[in-house]
Amino acid sequence: MHSNLDKIDIKILALMQRDASLSTAEIAERVGLSQSPCWRRIQRLRDEGYIKAQVAIVDWQKLGFQMQIFAHVKMATRTDDEVEKFIRAVNAIPEITECYSLFGERDFMLKIMAPDVQWYQSFVFNVLRKLPGVVDVQSTVTLLEAKYTTAVPLELSHIPA
Repeated sequence: MHSNLDKIDIKILALMQRDASLSTAEIAERVGLSQSPCWRRIQRLRDEGYIKAQVAIVDWQKLGFQMQIFAHVKMATRTDDEVEKFIRAVNAIPEITECYSLFGERDFMLKIMAPDVQWYQSFVFNVLRKLPGVVDVQSTVTLLEAKYTTAVPLELSHIPA
């Protein structure tokens, strides 16, 4: 899975996934390195693309968003040009926080942050249905966020050998 990473690299990634505000000195202490070699490892992990960004995770509900909705989008056709236009349009809409291309009946799945149902209804008709190539939108409203993580599993411990 990650053949050019050793156990210390994995420990560094695990720590940074949990708390990216840790200083290099704190990370170094926790993984058993001095500060300079730890800093070099972190820089290498960044340079090689293992660490894509360091961000603050904001509480969306405190900002007035009460709903996360998954919109399943059907397109008329999936030509390269139409898909490119659709993706460009989606990337310009901040309320759409994630977008995935799908196999199956639907072509894309969008994760949307909404303050309420009335707002979302208007968003569907005035924004989503007007996106390039869209012919149908089916929505799934979430009731409970039972699990949320941005952490990538670094060890596959739940798969039988």
